[in-house]
Amino acid sequence: MQVTITAVGPDNRGLADPIVHYVATGGANIHEIQMYDHGSERLFAMMLRMEWSTEMEPIDVLRERMVEIGKLKGLSVRTWSRDEHQRRPRLAICTTYRPEPALAVLRAIRDNRLAADPAVMIGNRKSCRGVAEQFEVPWHQVGDDRGNPDNDRMIELFDEYQVDYIVLARYMRVLPPGTCWRFAGGRIINLHHGLLPSFPGFRPYEDAFEHNMLTYGATVHFIVPELDAGNQIIHQSTFSVTPGTALEEIKRQGETDHEPSCLVDGLRRVIDRDVELHFHRVVRTAR
Repeated sequence: MQVTITAVGPDNRGLADPIVHYVATGGANIHEIQMYDHGSERLFAMMLRMEWSTEMEPIDVLRERMVEIGKLKGLSVRTWSRDEHQRRPRLAICTTYRPEPALAVLRAIRDNRLAADPAVMIGNRKSCRGVAEQFEVPWHQVGDDRGNPDNDRMIELFDEYQVDYIVLARYMRVLPPGTCWRFAGGRIINLHHGLLPSFPGFRPYEDAFEHNMLTYGATVHFIVPELDAGNQIIHQSTFSVTPGTALEEIKRQGETDHEPSCLVDGLRRVIDRDVELHFHRVVRTAR
């Protein structure tokens, strides 16, 4: 069984040793280890991906052991496996203003085009609350009057609802490194409303328009702490316009139709396990 362990906490010496020692002596086949020391934040982060034999030790017991190590070392430790439960993956859908991407995901789930379940919807603005209520998905608003999110509360909700994947459906805030590392290893999926790497940032339509582009698009990619989407791209799609098309019309086509469709197609690749994230690269899985 493929298992991912993440550990995040105040920086110190010897934090990774007990985790690596435990899984190695338990017979794990370690595929990948990523460790980072964020000096400015005094933050230690680690992600370990391995093959674990549940015949030697069930994953719930492994999780308990990791939590115990975390308490001793002052680390927040999470043990996750896509194969642990005989159920469909659980999604946390995060939103800000635009309802169309979340709505497209929920419709695809309803119509059995996505084999997943919406566990919770989270917004730093209240704009998408009606979408959650329409589909009877639990809703939580985590933003203040200015939309500044309570990132600690978001982490609590991800854990409370036992989510497998976090979907940033036009969520217009940057997740802090600590959040990204807690759910590292290909569990955070973002919809960017432009073609990467050419048009990053918050104004990709405007930037492409200023370059006289006739082709626009969207990108679905895994979130990787401290790295821009390059090798983390899951799916991209484009649409073309005729010369002279107004920017407002281009954005209308992209935001209301193209972006939602792109998100569903990219998310399907992850849900169906066509792709995974290994060493910061999207790889095709053996089927």
